[in-house]
Amino acid sequence: MVRSTIDNAYERKTLAQARIIALTAILKLRQLCVSPKLIDPSVNEPSPKIEFLIEKLKELQEEGHGALVFSQFTSFLDILEEELKKSELSFCRLDGSTAVAKRKRLVEDFQGGESASIFLLSLKAGGQGLNLTRASYVFHLDPWWNPAVENQASDRAHRIGQKNKVSIMRILMRHTVEEKMMELKKKKLALYKAVMEDSTQGRRGLSVSKSDFDYLLA
Repeated sequence: MVRSTIDNAYERKTLAQARIIALTAILKLRQLCVSPKLIDPSVNEPSPKIEFLIEKLKELQEEGHGALVFSQFTSFLDILEEELKKSELSFCRLDGSTAVAKRKRLVEDFQGGESASIFLLSLKAGGQGLNLTRASYVFHLDPWWNPAVENQASDRAHRIGQKNKVSIMRILMRHTVEEKMMELKKKKLALYKAVMEDSTQGRRGLSVSKSDFDYLLA
């Protein structure tokens, strides 16, 4: 279905239109890997990523570790919030909608140990200008095209004042488009600065070709 959609787009549309259609189709596959609810909110199937993450967070909380949890999908953070509450895991959250004054307070409370040891962050909002050295574990829940963006987010824990070793974990679904994305990033360094902004457009310089989409779906 996805492959035929992309093939038809490249046959019948302009290159720019075809690329938008292809990125939108790939986005849905990526969201499906994170949680089926991102595609259909009525679906009650559990997310393997959430189940795995919660198990790890419980262990880390018992051991007294702080953790940063990044996702590019704020809608997924919404779903994750509900599951954390069910598991009685306390957390704080920062994304693009968080007011500047509140951001500062959240960071200060987290750093001071006055709030939860789990910090949920959107990749875009939490990737710059924050010092979160209380965390010694960083989780990336969905792969991003540009490794520099992920590294910049991880660096929130690698700041001056960090006294502990920081462990970074990328949670991927096996045998899916997520694994192919990671392989493609390694093989095609030209994608290094290509960032998928959303389902309809990429930043200037996005260079995902038809052959790249074919590779992702192979």
